[in-house]
Amino acid sequence: MNLPTPAIVAERGAQRMPRLALILFCAAYVLPGLFGREPWRNADLSAFGFMSSVASGHAPWWQPSIAGIHADGGPLPYWVGAMAIKAMPMLEPALAARLPYGLILVLVLMLVWYSCFHLARTEAAQPVAFAFGGEAQGVDYARAMADGALLALIASLGLLQLGHETTPELLQLLASSLFLYGLAAAPFRLAKARWAVMLSLPVLAASGAPAVALACAVVGAVQCSKSSYAQVRELALWILIAGMLAAISAWEFNAWAWRVNIEAAPATILDFLSLSAWFSWPAWPLALWTLWRWRAHWQHRHIFAPLSLALIAMLTSLLMDNSDRALLLGLPALAVLAAFALPTLKRGFAAAMDWFSVFFFSAGALFFWIYYLSMQLDWPKTPAANLRRLADGFEPQFNALALTAALLASAAWVALVRWRTARNQHALWKSLVLPAGGVALCWLLAMTILLPFADYARSDKALIARLGRHLPPAINCLAAPDQSMATLAAIEFHGGWLVDAKRPLSESACDYAVQAAGAAVPANWVLVAHEQRPTDRKPTFKIWKRALP
Repeated sequence: MNLPTPAIVAERGAQRMPRLALILFCAAYVLPGLFGREPWRNADLSAFGFMSSVASGHAPWWQPSIAGIHADGGPLPYWVGAMAIKAMPMLEPALAARLPYGLILVLVLMLVWYSCFHLARTEAAQPVAFAFGGEAQGVDYARAMADGALLALIASLGLLQLGHETTPELLQLLASSLFLYGLAAAPFRLAKARWAVMLSLPVLAASGAPAVALACAVVGAVQCSKSSYAQVRELALWILIAGMLAAISAWEFNAWAWRVNIEAAPATILDFLSLSAWFSWPAWPLALWTLWRWRAHWQHRHIFAPLSLALIAMLTSLLMDNSDRALLLGLPALAVLAAFALPTLKRGFAAAMDWFSVFFFSAGALFFWIYYLSMQLDWPKTPAANLRRLADGFEPQFNALALTAALLASAAWVALVRWRTARNQHALWKSLVLPAGGVALCWLLAMTILLPFADYARSDKALIARLGRHLPPAINCLAAPDQSMATLAAIEFHGGWLVDAKRPLSESACDYAVQAAGAAVPANWVLVAHEQRPTDRKPTFKIWKRALP
């Protein structure tokens, strides 16, 4: 029995977003942060360290490593960055490694658009036909819905930083988006759907998420086997084959690792809900509204396909002690679910989202501009003084290109707010324009006028320069036991020193060593100096020199 769809959309509501505006949205989101910065601490820096070590020949391609410590998970993400470094020697290694990951983010945005487009074209997702005509046409409706899904993904706060890093999780995000596209396109593009699932699951496994790949294979095969579309039922076998290839690739790449924390205490669940609330905003309230308004259609593919993938990511995050990087894989599916709320959205809720976005992001932009004026003009004095206190040694820099981009983005935001609030708009995607535009604006401002401070505070280049003041120009190696992978990557890349991190100081042959400030005093070593990052409040490292016999 075909139940009536809750989507009631007139022809004027199925306007597609102007392509130039959509491209500018994506460019304002993807390009900032791609140029003019160093790799940032923790995951971004450690992942780049693996890529750089492979590209420079310090580690084998099959086993990327930093200071002799091998990477967890599959090597595929590090191969991508290493090959880019080798292919573009004229560029800075960090920029060369970042460029293919910028392209990956673009592909994620495109795949989410096409996934929602194909899901919205299915019969069960189409809007109600009017008695005397005037309803939205199928393809026009699908395009408008796809625009909304893309805007929902751009507006998601969780994608903001993680989507601009050079980490394995971004390649996992591409693989999960490609698998969603395969499920969505099967009724209309069977050959492309086969290629999508056959490629996505092995890539997902080889990027460090084999368990998620197998879960997607099982859920996807079961879903396709029960479809009313003959083409979709044919896809079930291909998904199972892709799942077997994923298991084989994970085995060959030694990508299996136990990262699950079984303890799911109430406090952990509350922490997960808190993480999800901000990480997937504003997609999650719209996704919940979709599940309620389309509750009689959960078994249809336009709801069940993204819902199942989102639940896999959420369960994985919960089992991995509320990992935001695992939750990242569910954002494309949540964005698609959020799009299906747009035809049924209440006017009051849409207005609340608009005004919240106007005030929140306008205040954020004003905050950035005040700090920029303080850095450049020393007025008002307090913001610049706060930045210097937060990052010792920071000195502001002026960049005319960054200032121009920031001014143009701010003017575009004012024009966008005026367009949205000055007249009655009918397009389905109208409620997500301001959230997406506000996120893009704040990210662009942070990565242009505030980039010098962010780069100084978040990279370890300043730390390595401080350590280098206490070391002679040529040393045989630098012992660094018990240091984080990001710190080891910074020592190898920025310092250019040979690092011994696998042996304790008593067994190391190095003449100099770096230890955490709270480490025990080693025998036969002489303390040279204490050092710290510019953002630390007290010394966090000790530099030692081997005592003469």
